[in-house]
This record gives sequence, C-alpha cells and structure tokens, in this order.
Amino acid sequence: MNYVIRSVRAEEWAAAKALRLEALQDPVAPLAYLETYAEAFGRPDSFWQERTASGAEGADGAQTVIAEAPDGQWVGTATVLIEEPGTTDWAGFPVERKQGHIVGVYVRPEERGSGLTDVLFDAALEWAWAHGAELVRLIVHEDNARAQRFYRRAGFVPSGVVVPLAKAPGQSELEFVLERS
Repeated sequence: MNYVIRSVRAEEWAAAKALRLEALQDPVAPLAYLETYAEAFGRPDSFWQERTASGAEGADGAQTVIAEAPDGQWVGTATVLIEEPGTTDWAGFPVERKQGHIVGVYVRPEERGSGLTDVLFDAALEWAWAHGAELVRLIVHEDNARAQRFYRRAGFVPSGVVVPLAKAPGQSELEFVLERS
C-alpha cells in the first residue's frame, strides 16, 4: 500500500466534508450511519469546520484518521472518540470505563478488500490506547453483516448491548468491543 495514514488537520474541513458526503451516498449508508446525506448536505460550513477541528491532529477527545492516496485523494477514514467514565454515551447508556468509540468508518468501494480498513483501525486503536482507553467499542447495525465480519476479524466481539434505533423503530444496533491486551 502506498497510502499515508494520518490524522486530519483542522484546515482540511472541506475534504472531510466531501468524503463524509460521499460515504452517506454509499448503498450501505442507511445501515452504517445515523445521519442522511440530506441532513449532512444541509449543514453550514461552520459545522464542518468545528467537526473537523474537534477530531484533528493534536485533539484529545477525538481523532479522525484518514488514508491519503499518493495523488492526495482521500480514500478512507475512521474516527475514534474518547468517552469518559461517569458520562453517558450518545444513546444514553452510562460510560463505566475510559473507552474509545470508533465511528464514521468509510473506505471507498474500489479500495475495499485491500487491507486499508485494517490499517485505519490500527491507527485508531493506537491513538485510543495512547489516550488511556481501557477498551474500544463500536456500534453496528444488526443487518450490516459485512461490517460485522470485519469487526470480528479485527478482534472485536459482541458485548450483548443492543441499542434500539429511534429513527428506525423495530431496528437496532449491536455493540462490539475490544479489550486492551
């Protein structure tokens, strides 16, 4: 692989926005993301600037990792958030241990199966462990079999936590976790 794997920089918000909008147009997007293309497209530039800065190089609470091709084109991304004990997560569940939470995983279709997702996950995990996470988790739609296969192969296991989807009654997501070794 000739990709550069690195943290996004705050000033790269336009590229981060473009890749996110592309991800939200992927056929599996309704199973993979909690927002729609229309919702994201309608957000002002200030939203994208703040979002990118909060996960940029040097940030403590989150880190967005990108895969950059030799021509400078971004071909994949993953973000890891740090969740602190004593808080609640996005779904309202209590956070009991310092943990990483991987979100926003996307690899362009032509790059899938190349090992790029493994490299993005390695970088995200390395960052989470370096910031004191005791475990890393992610949430995956119950019908997203492709993602579940990858997460299991990467060492994640189902925790038994099921998160009902407010936007899609009758559907739920599953928590997968990886303990620090």
